[in-house]
Amino acid sequence: MRRPYQPLRVVGVLAAVLSTSLIFLQFTPLDERAGARPIPDKPNLGTLDERLNANTIAIVAGNPNATYLTIAYDMSDVLDDGDNFRILPVVGKGGGQNIHDVRFLKGIDLGISQSIILNEFRENGEVGNIDDKIDYITKLVNEEMHIVVRADSGISSIAKLNGKKVNFSDIGSGRQLSSCNIFRRLGIAPQEVNMGQGDALEKLKTGEIAAMILIAGKPTGAMGKLRAAEGFRFLPVPFAKRLETDYLPAALSHTDYPGMVETGQDVNTIAVSAVLIAYNWPKDSDRHRRIANFVDVFFPKLAQLQQPPRHPKWRETNLAAVVPGWTRFPEGADWLERQKQSAIAGAGSAAEEPPATGRPAILADPPKTRPRTISFSRRSSIGERSSISNRRRLRVSLCDVGA
Repeated sequence: MRRPYQPLRVVGVLAAVLSTSLIFLQFTPLDERAGARPIPDKPNLGTLDERLNANTIAIVAGNPNATYLTIAYDMSDVLDDGDNFRILPVVGKGGGQNIHDVRFLKGIDLGISQSIILNEFRENGEVGNIDDKIDYITKLVNEEMHIVVRADSGISSIAKLNGKKVNFSDIGSGRQLSSCNIFRRLGIAPQEVNMGQGDALEKLKTGEIAAMILIAGKPTGAMGKLRAAEGFRFLPVPFAKRLETDYLPAALSHTDYPGMVETGQDVNTIAVSAVLIAYNWPKDSDRHRRIANFVDVFFPKLAQLQQPPRHPKWRETNLAAVVPGWTRFPEGADWLERQKQSAIAGAGSAAEEPPATGRPAILADPPKTRPRTISFSRRSSIGERSSISNRRRLRVSLCDVGA
């Protein structure tokens, strides 16, 4: 016969177990209790441990929907050399946040951002004085502005987004800050909303927002999934005079997005320059040495990065391109100067010898004239990386259309 349920017996057993546990804890040393033991340090493997840490450098990039992370992973694939050299791509929020991270975050010495945001940060003091804190390694690629609307929305121009809800992407990201800047210059005032691309697409489908924006190097995976047959289309962006100082004319073609753009019907848009930046450590520091080592590995292998299956945007990279108003990392400038002198010497030798059948490959043609760059004093110290909280001021500067 089945025994009736006896709640008092269950309570008594639980009380006995609890009492035993309390007695055990009372006489057990604190450092022997489960979960209370101190976490041991990673094992020190001597020279291997030191070499692995000394030869690893982190690059803060972007989210999986953007080009930055692909660029960083490409560098890791091509440049990594076991324990001798290693790149750690770090998922980041892009643009503005990446400048914050390079300026303040421990362990982050390199990052990818946009030239226009660097200039804005300098002007508004968002992260303090960065003239002697941030150098650039090289201009990387151009990032095109993608504005997606519903084909049945009746929105035929960017001006018609005035007063409508438009997703600018995550707050602090490069696309959000650049979008604010672009609309402000054009005198257009949409209602800014901020969310990830996946959420924005769903709200665009239901009509909760009028448009979504992505500023990234074409072709992007997120935009490549869209189809005109499903009711989406790209909105053209005019290359207005107010944009000429900091942006470039660009186009989205059928080759870039066969599901969205018909052959021969390119959609005009604009682009902004993505820049690889570095924290300006003192020259005699280990962190400076790591960045210098990165330059020595990266610059000579650009040609490999420009070959398939790497992102096609690498073909736009010219190491000699200058970011106006900013100082190039010293070892980067030295490397380019050596290549320039080597090319001059090679041209002189070729003039004295019979013409060769082939021409040596040159990574990047040096500029015809030495561009003028601004030189700043270097006052940074290794310990100076305290955080500055001023984001509201940044959003007023970049996003206030009436400014």
